Amino acid sequence: MTTIHHLNCGTLRVSGYPTVVCHCLLLEDSDRLALVDTGIGLHDVRDPDGRLGRQLIDLAGFQFHEPDTAVRRIEALGRSPGAVQHVVLTHADPDHAGGLADFPKAQVHLSEEERASVSSGHWRYVPAQFAHGPDWKTYGPSTRSWFGLEARPLALGFSSEVLLIPLFGHTLGHCGVAVRQGERWLLHVGDAYYLRAELAMDDHPVSQMAAQRADDDAARRASLDALRRLVRDHSDEVELIGYHDLSELPAGYPLPDGS
Repeated sequence: MTTIHHLNCGTLRVSGYPTVVCHCLLLEDSDRLALVDTGIGLHDVRDPDGRLGRQLIDLAGFQFHEPDTAVRRIEALGRSPGAVQHVVLTHADPDHAGGLADFPKAQVHLSEEERASVSSGHWRYVPAQFAHGPDWKTYGPSTRSWFGLEARPLALGFSSEVLLIPLFGHTLGHCGVAVRQGERWLLHVGDAYYLRAELAMDDHPVSQMAAQRADDDAARRASLDALRRLVRDHSDEVELIGYHDLSELPAGYPLPDGS
């Protein structure tokens, strides 16, 4: 069975909101590794203004600490970053794709809708993060059903099945990533919610921000409703985690300073 490691690969601080993290997954299968999202990368840390621009840094509250990058987190686990053969993107926002260039030989898996948005020059993406020429592998619509949701099986060759689960709205191609763990599944929902409290509240203070940053807010709300259904009907089979809620990091995981 594929082993799942939880990594915090970045911190964001916006005035008036809780400190949030960049909760990536490292999937380990024999001597092969795959990352789910990449967090803030080495190039971002070493040249923040040139890479991202001051306006984006201030808007999103990027914090830059090299030990938090995926490369350094993987090294701290005693693994080689060079063993990362695959990166799976929930979507390509700059706090999710910043580390792509740190794994230039990895194949990058994402929905074909998200790849099309990146190629279109959409304002939300940072072209510098893709300038190294990623080896993209895209996945289109599928007839596979997973707990009533569309599922797109990923070609990783790992012992545990890994699926892209379309949860469109935050971006036009945003997906969750489901990893089978025996009789259960772990679903990384990306930014389908910012904070877990949104699963229970329609009027959470962060909901306005989520609506503002959504490419399609109606689709975002439909995806959130689908996650609420999973929690209600399938919590014995599916565990959900998001990208930004630091309370969802494993117990004992070091929290960001000042959180």
